[in-house]
Amino acid sequence: ELAPVEDRGRVVSIFSGPEGATIDYMARYAAQVEDIFSRTADIDRYLVITGNPTVSQGISFAGFTDWSERERNASAIASELGPKLRAIPGINAFPVLPAAFGQSSRSRPINVVVLSSASYEELGEYTDRIVDEMQANPGFISPDTDLKLTKPELGVLVDREKAADLGVSIDVIGRTLETMLGGRQVTRYKRDAEQYDVVVQMDAGSRTDPRDIRDIFVRGKDGGMVPLSNLLTVDESLSPRELNHFGQRRAVAITANLAPDYSMGEALAFVEEVSRRVLPAGYTIDYDGQSREFKSSSASLALTFLLALAFIYLVLAAQFESFRDPLIIMLTVPLSMAGALAALWLTGGTLNVYSQIGLVTLVGLITKHGILIVEFANQLREGGESLRTAVIEASVTRLRPILMTTGAMVLGAIPLALATGAGAESRQQIGWVIVGGLLLGTFFTLFVVPTVYTLVARRERQPDLAAERPGRLASEDA
Repeated sequence: ELAPVEDRGRVVSIFSGPEGATIDYMARYAAQVEDIFSRTADIDRYLVITGNPTVSQGISFAGFTDWSERERNASAIASELGPKLRAIPGINAFPVLPAAFGQSSRSRPINVVVLSSASYEELGEYTDRIVDEMQANPGFISPDTDLKLTKPELGVLVDREKAADLGVSIDVIGRTLETMLGGRQVTRYKRDAEQYDVVVQMDAGSRTDPRDIRDIFVRGKDGGMVPLSNLLTVDESLSPRELNHFGQRRAVAITANLAPDYSMGEALAFVEEVSRRVLPAGYTIDYDGQSREFKSSSASLALTFLLALAFIYLVLAAQFESFRDPLIIMLTVPLSMAGALAALWLTGGTLNVYSQIGLVTLVGLITKHGILIVEFANQLREGGESLRTAVIEASVTRLRPILMTTGAMVLGAIPLALATGAGAESRQQIGWVIVGGLLLGTFFTLFVVPTVYTLVARRERQPDLAAERPGRLASEDA
């Protein structure tokens, strides 16, 4: 996944009603959302906003009690809210925990974009098939698309010939509809140092039905009043709420939340597999939001790790003036990686940005042990010791420094691994990677490095020139 779910002391809930829903309709269901918050333990404050960003949508913010006053984390509270919010009839509501890297409050973990040059109706047909399969997977929560073809719309057709016969211009008809139905500011007035806008508009109760247009009149050329019902016809139809593009192509975004035991990598792999089966030729998928960042970070992990290994290898090769000794030292890296991944698995962690940082850090820490053994063994062999004797003595002599170094680094990382409070989930990932990698890597280093050194190291080494210098000078004087 991109990052572990952090407990930031709050949860955001998104809810939407049917297309064409009014503010009054949404307010009734917003009251039910407030009631759920008021009856949920560990929530001590909340704010519910309707009509944001559109009339038929809303957003709410619920704050938790202090970390020291509750036993549950944010994920547990959100898991309790989810079924309650989804059970509200008439709206689609679900909780979202704030994203780790400051994305929008409305950002959901899964954000897959289907691209095509086909019509939006055809796009909607194929994306609905993908959403149906996502709904059958318990790992996805409230999958949805941003293509809504159910927005009610009124089409007004003016009889231009009849309007011309009665002396009513199209401009007058348009401005009359705009003013009476949509409202128009005509002036301002001041009272008690306050300024007020004067808006002309029909009463709300007189503009709720398309048939109310017949009660609107315009003035004809002879000064008489002409009902608009004689000049135009009104057709009710459905239209898209919005038509989006991505990369200059028609696009539909599929979004969803994830169950606690379902990772983002597994979810995206499932969507990709379904897309290959469902989408015909000419359709492609892309990613946006958190999903796009996850894909980018995953692609760069392998390159970053290889560059770290290559840099450390080149530095060691320059230090030891050998290509074999760095290879022996670098054998500690996969051993420590096994310990780090095992620690993540045992503690319920995942491979994310924070654990990846810990892995790269671990490469530099664990190679220290191999350096201590190999360097001291080389020094002993240069002093005349045999290969077997040198590696045994180096391992015994360097055992205490290795254990002291490991103990210091592990004890320094334990506070991270056992962190609590705000942002603890991210710190725990780094801490457990370092603790597990160092403990297991150190244990195997004490056995693997001496064994491999015995098998791979050069059988003969150049004697130390400093040790030979006194004998050479004595022979020259003679």
